[in-house]
Amino acid sequence: MTIIYIIVTIAIYQLARWAALRFPSPFTTPVFTSTVVIISLLAASGVSYKEYTPAKEIMTFLLGPATVALALPLYYNRAVLRERFLPAAASLIVGTFATIVSAVWMASAFGLSRTIQATAAVKAVTTPVAMEAAVIIGGDPALAAAFVITAGIFGAVFGPPLLTMFNINDPFSRGLGIGTISHGIGTSQAVQEGPVQGTVSSAAMGVSAIITSLVLPWLFPFL
Repeated sequence: MTIIYIIVTIAIYQLARWAALRFPSPFTTPVFTSTVVIISLLAASGVSYKEYTPAKEIMTFLLGPATVALALPLYYNRAVLRERFLPAAASLIVGTFATIVSAVWMASAFGLSRTIQATAAVKAVTTPVAMEAAVIIGGDPALAAAFVITAGIFGAVFGPPLLTMFNINDPFSRGLGIGTISHGIGTSQAVQEGPVQGTVSSAAMGVSAIITSLVLPWLFPFL
């Protein structure tokens, strides 16, 4: 059954990509639509998450080589990264701090527990980093994974149209914004926009995770 689950998942994602090209809209973003369809299909067919997990583990394992493959566009576009290194670094630092502070303050404003606040603080970084960082500051690693995935999907769905709405059309700036707030899921959407967007987004994803890991243990207690 594992092979069948993998084939079905890939087929649904390919259909989602076709739908995105045929009916372009934030709500037809492949990551969003395929996620909704797969969850609905599993629920309707009575397949538990435990049964689906082996297929998920195999596909997740392939994220490693896929992430390493992002080094190629980084290499080919290294001149662009060098040219804008200082403004990009400043933007990454400000953006990373902003995502942490806004998440904690919003959770506090809604009266959510300290555990939820700590978990929300890591929503903008990739899942492995988020889960470890959440433990350090008293968050819930399982909930952190859910927050990260949700933030990534929202970033992939609404990030590009919001950037367009605010007339941010520069490829470098778009990639930087998407990668900073929506990690790998957003980067997958940025790659579809163009090589520069994908390159910058992947770099932003990695650097923001490093910054978060360094500053969060001492920043969170002050928030």
